[in-house]
This record gives sequence, structure tokens and C-alpha cells, in this order.
Amino acid sequence: MGTTEQRDTAEDGGTGRLKTGRSAQAPDHHIPAQGRGPEVVTGSSRQPQYRPLWIEEPARRRRMPDPVRTAAVRAVLITSVTLIQAMVAFLCTLAGSWLAFPMVLSSVASTVVATWAALDVWVTRQVWNQRNGVVSVPSSTARSLRRERRAARRQAKVAERERERIRRRGGTGQLSHS
Repeated sequence: MGTTEQRDTAEDGGTGRLKTGRSAQAPDHHIPAQGRGPEVVTGSSRQPQYRPLWIEEPARRRRMPDPVRTAAVRAVLITSVTLIQAMVAFLCTLAGSWLAFPMVLSSVASTVVATWAALDVWVTRQVWNQRNGVVSVPSSTARSLRRERRAARRQAKVAERERERIRRRGGTGQLSHS
């Protein structure tokens, strides 16, 4: 019995006819509310509780860069075609078909191309990382080096300002005259 079906026993004298209907607020999804049963039935009134079809969750990892994702999609398509060719070659061999030998040859060639495509994904990812820099994480050495450079620049600016200030005053404020 679905969530919108109900046996009508009390009103029609116990004949057990099946009555179907949809409530005005209920969507056409027969999915019960999360943490609750399929529906809550109290007396003769029905109160169906629905949960959403899916729940948005934040991404666990960052999205791949476009060139890397393109290479990965290409590699997956080539690999899937290679697997299909290998399966057809195997089945043709079992059936004793004349097509078995050409399919085996094309499967070997496709395996080489699929390996090349997988290497292309790896190389594209390495090139992208090299051109666009690594993502800084708290433990990254790149981040600590940048922090040190920034602090050194700040100290140099403060020292330069101090020298300018002393020069503008005409040398007053210096501890020793050289």
C-alpha cells in the first residue's frame, strides 16, 4: 500500500475498497520525512510527513580546474570504449566469429590510447599546478615563506619611514652624529 492509498473499511461498511487520493500539500514523491516513519496516521485524518528529495551538502574537495577536468572526462570516455571493445572481442572469440581478431587488435590499440589519456590527466594536472601555484594550506611551506617575506617588507618600510622622518627633522633625534 502506497502513501496515498488507504483502505476504506469504516465508512463503506467493511467492504475494503481501495481509496486513492493526494493531499494538496503533498508532492508527487512518496518519500517519508527524515527520522519519521512513512506517514503519521492519527484516527481517520492522515498527516503525511515528507522529507526533501535530496539534501545539499558542501563539497568535500575543491572543483578540478577546467583543463584537468576536460582531460579526465576524455580519459574516462576512452577507457569505457576500450572496455567495451575488449568485452566484444572476448564474446566474438567465444562465438568463433571472424570479427574476433580485428576486435582484439583494436582493443590492444585502445589500451595504448587509454594509457596515454590517463597519463595526459596526470601531466595536465601537474602543468596546471605549476603554472597556477599550489593551493596554500596551513602547513604549506609556501605560506610560511610568504609570511616571512611580508614581515621583512613591513620592517623595511618602517625603517625607511623612520630614516625619512629623521632626515626631515634635520638630524635631530639621532643618538650619535656620524
